[in-house]
Amino acid sequence: MSPKRRWYKGRRSRLPQRIALLMVLGGLALVASQAHQLWRSVETYPARALSERERKVEIDIPRGTALPGILRILVRAEILKDEDSMYFKVFVLQRGAANRMTAGPHLVSTSMTPIELLEELVRAPGSPEVRVTIPEGWNMAQVAKELSAAGFGSEEAIVAKMRDRSFLKSMEVEGRSLEGYLFPDTYRFDRKAGLEKALTRMVRRHREVFNDLYRRYRASAIKNQKSLGWGPRDLVTLASIVEKETGASRERPRIAGVFYNRLRFASFRPKLLQTDPTIMYGCTVPIPKSKACQSFEGRIRRVHLRDRENIYNTYKHEGLPPGPIANPGKAALEAVMDPERHKFLYFVSRNDGTHAFSKTREEHEGYVDKYQR
Repeated sequence: MSPKRRWYKGRRSRLPQRIALLMVLGGLALVASQAHQLWRSVETYPARALSERERKVEIDIPRGTALPGILRILVRAEILKDEDSMYFKVFVLQRGAANRMTAGPHLVSTSMTPIELLEELVRAPGSPEVRVTIPEGWNMAQVAKELSAAGFGSEEAIVAKMRDRSFLKSMEVEGRSLEGYLFPDTYRFDRKAGLEKALTRMVRRHREVFNDLYRRYRASAIKNQKSLGWGPRDLVTLASIVEKETGASRERPRIAGVFYNRLRFASFRPKLLQTDPTIMYGCTVPIPKSKACQSFEGRIRRVHLRDRENIYNTYKHEGLPPGPIANPGKAALEAVMDPERHKFLYFVSRNDGTHAFSKTREEHEGYVDKYQR
């Protein structure tokens, strides 16, 4: 056999091996990519329950229960679906936490991410510490419901404490309640320390964020206050309205600017903010409620728009409502301290989470026809 034929034969014999090696490497790369995506989803997304709505369950882990038994308890409680339990098992094993999960009662939720669920399961037995998350834009009644579920007493008792005059005075909070000052965040509260400690911490967190932003945007904030004769509470009130009007962070400074323009432009009269969330708040949270609000069923009707007895009705009462209508987050507070400068006076929802802005009523009516009618 010639040298040339021997070389060709050797080369040909190694070709299938190389093809096989490339196929193996490609398969491993694909598996690694899929595993990475799966791992990110396992770490990031909440446990998928059978119901779309958040549900809290207190589970009890018997002493000596191993990881497979704990997974079965979570599946029976519908915190995890059966097919998801394998991913959570891998997640726990990767962190070396299989032997650190503790016996006893645990309050778990379908909204918990795997990291949060694992933190709860390794919590020391009998620990009074509880995790509470308050989303941006919740009002005091919603906060009270969450605190009640965390073991701080009945909703009625919690709301009563939020309105307690002596407690408000001790916290140096203006107004008739803690509305607007219960800062949205994730907290770890000690149940044994009591409700007052939990509420005090939330108010202090609000002050920390508010004061930091006020120092950062001092010139703009003072200019806005002086032009309208406002105090700090008025900034919080406007921030609560901005928070309820949009979930799009980039729109908050522009919407804040619209409200400032309505209050400051001499050509805009009467000085009505005309915002639906204020009507809804007046019909759900304050005590007592107007006659029209007593028949409120979650949807604003003409009778509610015309209701002058509702002191939160910004379609009938000029300027700001009597106080905050929700608890604003950092972005909304920042928006009212440093609003976007423009000449817009109107905005209407595009039904996709954003709004169309206009400078004239005619332009606004055109957008209303396009997006609402």
